[in-house]
Amino acid sequence: MKLNYALLAILSLSSFVTFAKADLTVRNQLKSVVDECAEGLMKEYDIPGLAVAVTIDGKRYFYNYGFSDKSNGSLVANDTIFELGSISKTFAATLAGYAQEKGKLNMDDKIKDYIPELENSVLGNTKLVHVATYTAGGLPLQFPSEVTNYAEMIHYYKTWKPEYEAGTKRKYSNPSIGLFGYIGALSMESDYTEMMETVILPELGMTNTFVNVPKDKLSNYAFGYNSEGEPVRVNPGLLDAEAYGIKSTSLDMLQFIEANMGQAQLNTDIENALERTHAGYFDTNTFTQAVGWEGYDYPVSLSQLLEGNSSDLILNAKPVKASASGTLGRNVLYNKTGSTGGFGAYVAYVPSEKIGIVILANKNYPNAERVEAAYNIISSVVK
Repeated sequence: MKLNYALLAILSLSSFVTFAKADLTVRNQLKSVVDECAEGLMKEYDIPGLAVAVTIDGKRYFYNYGFSDKSNGSLVANDTIFELGSISKTFAATLAGYAQEKGKLNMDDKIKDYIPELENSVLGNTKLVHVATYTAGGLPLQFPSEVTNYAEMIHYYKTWKPEYEAGTKRKYSNPSIGLFGYIGALSMESDYTEMMETVILPELGMTNTFVNVPKDKLSNYAFGYNSEGEPVRVNPGLLDAEAYGIKSTSLDMLQFIEANMGQAQLNTDIENALERTHAGYFDTNTFTQAVGWEGYDYPVSLSQLLEGNSSDLILNAKPVKASASGTLGRNVLYNKTGSTGGFGAYVAYVPSEKIGIVILANKNYPNAERVEAAYNIISSVVK
């Protein structure tokens, strides 16, 4: 019996040493690749500060570079708050998914069911699924400059005329998915920001993520820098919270990625809400449009990811067909880019590989560079 215990102890110690060596190898590989990518990006695009965070099978790795505020020399850290830009759309999708779980919203409902002012309009008779997936018929990337308040927004939506039939083309649009997020909160008889900050983010365990950064957290809120190197932060706008207004940290964003991969302890409603954001509704030539996320069959080539995140896919309408995928599942790379005037961000994760990455910068720089950096980092540890 004593011999068996001794043998078990030796085997356990051997397993621990093997695991420790493997972890050290991964850690060294990651640091080398991330350092190289970060240094190259910061030098090429004059990025003041950068945060890179990676999760592998629930183990987290953080790499921070440069300054969050050049004026006082504050350094980037795990709790530095960055603007996420359009990655915010994945949170709007989560909120709406939560409303679905509560029985307050259905993707086949029409917009007029929630906004009666849009009765008898084309958009009012459009299904929620189409505004959620940018397939309503050609809503623009941004609201026209003359649309500055709620009444003007409703008038714009009421008089808007589609360029093509809903469900036939995808045209990336803040007024489209922004409206979807707005309706999600409306269906819960709540203000979007209030519901996000008091329900959704706490349910996700994201304690340093906000629409409006509170006063006691402002010292952690990085300044973004524009192309002239001037400090800037995001400007307010219609449906800004829903479409591009979330601010978060690399630590919280790893929590969000792990939650999306089913690796976090969550209540059933928020867990199912996240799963609803993984439903594939429309196929483009390069990816499947889920709600907030774009999904690529994995493994995926760098060229396909670059095409899917190109300006062409953002600025121009592309044909789509209804997807037969249902929930996209685990053998998929989910990703989203996001930008504001002074920030550039990218997140990607592959549930089947239990790996995800967050890249946050306080300067806007090309999507292609973010995608390639993330791809190279993931490829360095996934064989």
